[in-house]
Amino acid sequence: LSITLNRHLNTLSTYIELCLAGVFLVPYFIILVICGIPMLFMELAVGQYTGRGPIGALGQICPLFKGAGLASVVVSFLMSTYYSVIIAYAIYYFFTSFRPELPWTDCSNRWNTPDCWIPQRQESNLTRPHVSRTPPEEFFENKVLQISPGIEYPGGMRWELVACLVCAWVLVYFAIWKSIKSSGKVRYLTATLPFVLIFVFLGRSLTLDGAENGLRYFFQPNWSLLRNANVWINAASQNFNSLGIAFGSMISFASYNKYNNNILHDTLAVSFVNAITSVLVGIFAFATIGNIALEQSTTVEAVISDGPGLIFIVYPQAMAKMPASNLWAVLFFFMLLCLGLNSQFAIVEVVVTSIQDGFPNWIRKKLVYHELLVLIVCVVSFFFGLPNLIQGGIYFFQLIDHYAASISIMFLAFFQITAIAWFYGVPRLSKNVKQMTGNTPSLYFRFCWLIGAPLLLISLWVFSLINYKQPTYHNGQYNYPNWAIALGWAIASTSLICIPTYAIVNIIRANGETFLQKLKNSIKPNIYECKICGEHHCEHDFPEDQAVAELHPIIPGAPGVTNIPIVLQPPPPGNNRVMPGTSGSPENGTNHTETRT
Repeated sequence: LSITLNRHLNTLSTYIELCLAGVFLVPYFIILVICGIPMLFMELAVGQYTGRGPIGALGQICPLFKGAGLASVVVSFLMSTYYSVIIAYAIYYFFTSFRPELPWTDCSNRWNTPDCWIPQRQESNLTRPHVSRTPPEEFFENKVLQISPGIEYPGGMRWELVACLVCAWVLVYFAIWKSIKSSGKVRYLTATLPFVLIFVFLGRSLTLDGAENGLRYFFQPNWSLLRNANVWINAASQNFNSLGIAFGSMISFASYNKYNNNILHDTLAVSFVNAITSVLVGIFAFATIGNIALEQSTTVEAVISDGPGLIFIVYPQAMAKMPASNLWAVLFFFMLLCLGLNSQFAIVEVVVTSIQDGFPNWIRKKLVYHELLVLIVCVVSFFFGLPNLIQGGIYFFQLIDHYAASISIMFLAFFQITAIAWFYGVPRLSKNVKQMTGNTPSLYFRFCWLIGAPLLLISLWVFSLINYKQPTYHNGQYNYPNWAIALGWAIASTSLICIPTYAIVNIIRANGETFLQKLKNSIKPNIYECKICGEHHCEHDFPEDQAVAELHPIIPGAPGVTNIPIVLQPPPPGNNRVMPGTSGSPENGTNHTETRT
């Protein structure tokens, strides 16, 4: 659940841009109800029923759209390379908070410029600059990043941040090296503490001078802006990021559930926490932004900047105004570290789980140990994340975040729900849910799967193309060169190209003589169903043992036979996965299963 809170913090720029429109609650909750909650329920159901990661799950449900699962894994890998950079920033700030004086509280440091301004300077008869900057802003850009003028000026490597990135990946590795066994235990700490601290910080932010000005922007709606397509696009982007829709993480985590786990309870719990978190983080952020705007004698809009730096500008400002500011700064950045690790666990688990599902025999023969696979993924992601840590790295960070996680995600979500709801079929999915939980999904879920969510997604995707704007930094003060925009689209294409490529490959490999026959066979589900009861997971599993028992019955009292009754036990209560190397279909053998630990 704490993944939702962290993603609200780390997508703060999009979140605040949406809130500045003054109509945050309206489009956000409309998209949450029509698209967010139904798609979350759908992903949890698919993952739990198939017991596979996103590639294996979509490959079984509709082989034609197996590429959509691979695309989500590619997006998750790209995210893992730059998401860990936020953890590195948090580690840097965490250790800096132990200094006797917090370095972002005044303008007397060597990295400060004449534009740095705090209210205390007015007491010394100093004139406020026309364009003023806060100490946290200058500390982040001039000290932490040592930011260059643009992406075309890469500059040197920030070795302090590289050391923090190494620490981040060491923490991630030892948290997930035993898969869900280890990461689940770590989350007892990383998921509990942040929710306690966020209420403390929320209470302090509401007492700051000017907080009411920021809150006015948050709660006062401007209905005319509902006609702006970007408001709806940002609302959708925030829903996808906070709920983890189309990233493959929910399918991966659900694949470890027990077969009869109550999916509806999980969906409602995550959605409720997500919605409450949206409001709490919004109040916290805008109360602090209102205080900054008051001190700088500017507007709330002028305080907002692009990129992840907003987290390390707005919140340090609030920490500096609390009694025992060092203690609260240490606690806050420890909280941010915990939250970052939570989301990074989910992202890396998607990649590791998908590799295990895709190449089980090779991994078993070559790597042998699961820990070695996790180590390889972490090391590769670490090296791919290094470009974010050069002096021009923040521009690359903004670029890859815009194209890898924003442009692509609605496209992937549309094809994912199309594969499941239209090709696999809502009736079949509803039947699967009833087999697992005993209850058929409500009319609300079935309507949203079939009509509501696909229609909304395709509309948002078309609007995003019509209203496409090239990414900028510092609210349009810096425009990316054309070669950087081309690089961004190339990054987005690495995931999007997976869908048509895999579709063509599956059609070519499908059985049949004509194209139509191959196409028809490529959309057939490849999920084992018991011939006796029609269920995927039942006490009739292992039918070859049943056949042997029928052909060679044990006759009680026969010579050399011990009178021990044969009892065909159902599989253990965990979620059972199809053994590597088999399709799980009756034609290719019986339902050989293994329990996923």
